[in-house]
Amino acid sequence: MPRRYGVNMIEQRDCDQAHVTTRPLRLLYISQWFEPEPILKGASFVKGLESRGYHVQSITGFPHYPHGKVYPGYRLTFHKHDMAGGVPVERVLLYPNHSRSSILRIVNYFSFAFSAGVFGALRSRQFDVAYVYPPIPAALATAAVCALRRRPYVMDIQDLWPDSVVSSGMPGVRWMERAIHMLCRIAYRRAAMIVAQSQGIADRLIERGVPRDKIHVIYNWAHEDVPAPQIDQARYGFEGRFNIVYAGNLGIVQGLDTLIEATKIAARSVPNIRLTLIGNGVEADRLRDLIAHDGSDYVQLLPAVPRETIGDVLASADVLTLHLVRDPLFAITVPHKTQTYLSAGKPVLAAVEGEAARIVVESGAGLAAQPENSASIADAMVAFATMTPAEREAMGQRARDTYGSNFSFAAALEKTDAVLRTAMIPVGE
Repeated sequence: MPRRYGVNMIEQRDCDQAHVTTRPLRLLYISQWFEPEPILKGASFVKGLESRGYHVQSITGFPHYPHGKVYPGYRLTFHKHDMAGGVPVERVLLYPNHSRSSILRIVNYFSFAFSAGVFGALRSRQFDVAYVYPPIPAALATAAVCALRRRPYVMDIQDLWPDSVVSSGMPGVRWMERAIHMLCRIAYRRAAMIVAQSQGIADRLIERGVPRDKIHVIYNWAHEDVPAPQIDQARYGFEGRFNIVYAGNLGIVQGLDTLIEATKIAARSVPNIRLTLIGNGVEADRLRDLIAHDGSDYVQLLPAVPRETIGDVLASADVLTLHLVRDPLFAITVPHKTQTYLSAGKPVLAAVEGEAARIVVESGAGLAAQPENSASIADAMVAFATMTPAEREAMGQRARDTYGSNFSFAAALEKTDAVLRTAMIPVGE
């Protein structure tokens, strides 16, 4: 039966009757993570789609990320109707885990996929299209539900599997690489449309045989619900300094030793320079010891700050920096920190390879440096410090403009809406 779709409403025509009905689009949203877990495409994403006329039913798991323990106030059951971030969700049973055990992580992913698949097949409301947020096992569950209901689904890819699984360094993952490739091919083939978070991921999918016209690049956005920043340099020890700020995860792949060494080199030319690392992570204690052992005041490490005040920190900085160790996988992704920094309207020092550095440089929002190269990063730090305030302010304005036109929540929502509607058009129409 031919079908036509408007922007927010679906039109169905009965061939036996001259009767036309219109109704809101019904969306099934499946994501292993949701509020109160730290997730980008959670409640705000669902609310945004509802504001565009969708009726959304969300299936998710019990909150346990990133520590692998069920959050206080929750108890594992087969099913629980819940409110999360002001959005109704259906929570289904999973095995909570976020350890470095590859076997336990497999159980975590597939336990949710099984529960979501069963609930989606037997108890979900009628829907016109589904949207699945990673990982791959959740996409396979969505594929099964949509095959049973004869409905299309859109697949969101944030990390490229099996590449990201193998690069995680978890013991025993390499023997699973071929099996993961096979599962990915199934999920890609069954999906009506695929949303990639970067052009690099899209290009890699095309290399792996995914049809080009099935893939749509929709960049992530920054958290836009934070209060307007209040610049208070004294609060963070920024007064009288040229302040370069890194805010985020203090992990192994961030390679923050290099930033510290680069600042030490740059301090020879810019005595008042200071690098401020803000966050938590597995490397926090080691970095703190490294800074204390050096005995210099050109680097400080501060604990993570609430999302409500991170805007204050970013607004108080002169330059914002990101760094990742060299890895082919990082060259095709855009770290979420990129969007956060651009939205802050500050110059960006991108010590990364690939797409994120290209975005920063081509937009005129900052400078790029070679990752894991302290001399290259130090040169960029000195270059920023020797610019006039007006030059840095112009860079910051270009950063903010770039975010607004390419990475904002509104832009992503509009593109997602278009992809969902395209996914519902029957093949051949």
